[in-house]
Amino acid sequence: MRPSPLVRTRAKELRQTQTPAEKAMWGLLREHRLEGLKFRRQYPIGIFIVDFCCCERRLVVELDGEVHDTSSQQAWDENRDIYLQQRGFKVLRFRNEAVFNDPDSILQRIHEAVR
Repeated sequence: MRPSPLVRTRAKELRQTQTPAEKAMWGLLREHRLEGLKFRRQYPIGIFIVDFCCCERRLVVELDGEVHDTSSQQAWDENRDIYLQQRGFKVLRFRNEAVFNDPDSILQRIHEAVR
């Protein structure tokens, strides 16, 4: 399913207004820095926009801040993950704090997921 023009426009807006955690994560993933893999940021997949995606390995990386702590948001995230998994994507979720406090463990988990 090709993303609608509205979803593509929103993805572009999100790329221009990244959170500090997204900026830090992008610094780790951009320019093929992880095993030569190409990651895209704020990438539309169907009706959703994921934080980071390696299309080649069908891997989605999501960063979760405090907004993801509510039960309604957790239910939304779970349904979204199911949607992505049904389309062949593996989804990894990390807390925003982990990007700043333990980026090596995040990169290790991503490394393991793409092997």
